[in-house]
Amino acid sequence: MRLLSVNVGSAVRLGNSVSGICKEAQSGSVRVMKLGLQNDAICDKKYHGGPDQAVYVYGGDDYDYWEQAHGLALEPGTFGDNLTIEGLSSLHVHVGDRLQIGDVELEATAPRIPCATLGKRMKDPKFPVAFRKSQRCGFYCRVLAEGELSADTAVIFTANEAPHRIAIVDMFELYYDPKPSRERMQQVLDAPIAIQARKQFQPKLDELNG
Repeated sequence: MRLLSVNVGSAVRLGNSVSGICKEAQSGSVRVMKLGLQNDAICDKKYHGGPDQAVYVYGGDDYDYWEQAHGLALEPGTFGDNLTIEGLSSLHVHVGDRLQIGDVELEATAPRIPCATLGKRMKDPKFPVAFRKSQRCGFYCRVLAEGELSADTAVIFTANEAPHRIAIVDMFELYYDPKPSRERMQQVLDAPIAIQARKQFQPKLDELNG
C-alpha cells in the first residue's frame, strides 16, 4: 500500500451550511495530530472530528469503483478524505486494524455515514443514497502516534486479529438495520469503536437487553 494523497480543506459554504468536506491534495508534508490534520477545517463537530474520528481514510480501490461502476473520475479528497491510500478498499478493513505511515500510526474506529452535505458536495442530492448502497464508506481513525505525512509514503497495514472483530462495512450496515441482533450489537460494542458510535449503539443494546 502507498499513501496516494494527503488532503486538507478550509471551511466553505455549501448551500445554507458551512462545511470542511472540500479537501485538496497537499504538495508538502502535513502534521497529523491527535485531533486531526494541521490546518484542516472540521465544522460539524457533532458528527465529525474528535480523538476517535481524527482522520478520515478512503481507499484508492474505492475511488476506482466509482470510476468503473459510475463513470466518475474523482480526485483524492473529493469525499472529504484526509488520506487517500492506494491498494486499500473499505470492504476489507476491520475496526481495530492499524495503519503505519512513516511515524504516524492510525487505528480504524468507524465507518463514514453519508449525509446531505455529501450530496451538496457532489451537486447531487441523491448521491448519498448511491454512496450508502456502494458500501464504499471509507473509515475514521484515531491517531495512536503523531507525526508528519506526505504523499508517496509506504503504508504498513496490520490487521486486528481479535476472534470476533467486526468489519467496517458490517458496522456501516448496522447503522441502517432496523432490527439488529443482540449478538451483532454486542460484537460492535466489544470492538475499539469511536465514542460517537458507542453512544449511539449502547442504548440500542440496552433496549434489546430489556
